[in-house]
Amino acid sequence: MNGKLPYEVPTEMRDFAERSVEQARKAFDGFMSAAQKAVDSAHGSAETARANTHDATRKAIAYAENNVAAAFDLARKMVASKDLTEVMQHQSEFLKAQMAALQDQLKQMGSAAQQAASEAAETMSRTASDAAEKVTQTAETVTKSATKPR
Repeated sequence: MNGKLPYEVPTEMRDFAERSVEQARKAFDGFMSAAQKAVDSAHGSAETARANTHDATRKAIAYAENNVAAAFDLARKMVASKDLTEVMQHQSEFLKAQMAALQDQLKQMGSAAQQAASEAAETMSRTASDAAEKVTQTAETVTKSATKPR
């Protein structure tokens, strides 16, 4: 080097660079924290959906068992019938009971599906709101520390 002193970075410039790196790190940590919470919440939503699906499957199996039991009961009554009038009466009662059961089953399944959808939407809305709030807080903190005189 031709006799000159090596270039030295001014203290203010180093301090500014250090604060910038520190602020960028804080911002990154805040964004990662918000992302982690979003992932955790999504996992919770998936678990809720799994539980709701499990409940719906159990209900469907219970409905099927009840319907098959009703069919066997009808068959038993038909075999024990003494005449055609009694057969027709049992058949009519069976159809009325099955239609009522079907309506009830559809109502229950519809209600359960609506509740599951509502819970999922609420969870996702809350997660998005929490993540947005965390990002806003992080951005405000970084902005305040960037503008703070040192």
